[in-house]
Amino acid sequence: MGILLSEGTDAAVGGMGGLGMLLVWGVFIVVMFFMMTGPQKKEQKRLKAMLSTMEIGDSVYTTSGFYGMVIDISEDSVIVEFGNNKNCRIPMSKNAIAQVEKPGAE
Repeated sequence: MGILLSEGTDAAVGGMGGLGMLLVWGVFIVVMFFMMTGPQKKEQKRLKAMLSTMEIGDSVYTTSGFYGMVIDISEDSVIVEFGNNKNCRIPMSKNAIAQVEKPGAE
């Protein structure tokens, strides 16, 4: 009779182990999701703040690797002047700006 009682207890513990394992995996997946999306959201906030402080006359570095100077800003685009001769003016999306440097700031 003692043998049957212990077999029933093992079956009950095994069933709870499966549910516990499922709960552990669920928590693991949620934690990994937030660990992967957190830095991306932080970078998006940094880029948004940088672009909102951009002014005419700022030096910019574009995602395509060019350095230029902002000569006009609209809601979602900028006109950037490239080169020494100051003849190359290219309109581009604000999303194409990777870095903004204020004049005189080091």
